Amino acid sequence: MSWDKKHGFSTQKLALNVEYQGQAEATLIERKAGTSTKKAVLYIHGFVDYFFQDHLADWANNLNFNFYAIDLRKYGRSLLPHQSPNMVRDIRDYFEELEIAIDIIRNKNDNEFLALIGHSTGGLISSLYAHFHGNDDTIDALILNSPFFDFNKPRWFKNAILPLVAKVGLKFPNLPSPEGLKEGYVKSIHKDHNGEWEFSFDHKPVLGFKINFGWIAAIYYAQKSLQSGLDIECPTLVMYSSKSVTPGNYHSSMLTADSVLDVADIEKYADGIGKNVKKIEIKDGVHDLILSKKNVRENVFSEMTIFINEVLNS
Repeated sequence: MSWDKKHGFSTQKLALNVEYQGQAEATLIERKAGTSTKKAVLYIHGFVDYFFQDHLADWANNLNFNFYAIDLRKYGRSLLPHQSPNMVRDIRDYFEELEIAIDIIRNKNDNEFLALIGHSTGGLISSLYAHFHGNDDTIDALILNSPFFDFNKPRWFKNAILPLVAKVGLKFPNLPSPEGLKEGYVKSIHKDHNGEWEFSFDHKPVLGFKINFGWIAAIYYAQKSLQSGLDIECPTLVMYSSKSVTPGNYHSSMLTADSVLDVADIEKYADGIGKNVKKIEIKDGVHDLILSKKNVRENVFSEMTIFINEVLNS
């Protein structure tokens, strides 16, 4: 039995327009609440990631929300043999699958309330989507879990080197980056190493996938757009850990801190993304806050529940 069926999920493929690597598709994952409801959440994963957090669906279903998640093009369930894993040249390319998914959730499945949840790169994507497309009443609430608002690099590197790399990435997108992800974070969360979670190393390998300059450019220009200020109208919750540790080889400090991003960057830019932003610092949270230790993630779910109820009752 597949993981999806074992955990009560159904999936459907979303056919996308042909892009620079040819055929592309995304995957919409769904698990309805136990009783009839017209409320839903849609989860968007991060970089070198896919949907495997079934306890997030448990949380949503227990609140009587229909749960949906999307594996974006070239990620997880959606990766095709001819594609470069996780690569994109413009963050706005992902808007296509989000529009299709939201149309299904809203119009085909008749959900009247929709909260968008984005983690890390998914937080960057969903923030920009809510800015450009969220003011037409398609998104009622936005929850950001350690959103990727800036590269975790020294100031001098971000000011002097990143702009040059991004310009090169526009002209030579397939140029391989000399740097990649570090192993510490995945080793801190997977049960075969130092964590408690089980996920596929085919979809989320310890050292990630090869990164090219085109991906760096896509992220850089998306972040610059966000950092200049967005106009998200729906209520927004931004959550991040109370501290960061330097990415690298595994260390026990990674069990109680963000070992991917600098949380100071998230705190800095959160206020500028919308009219109604609530920031919550999560003590001892890891990068994906819902993968933190039990007492920490219970706090995360509690804060999300409070926020959702505030939106529903406003």
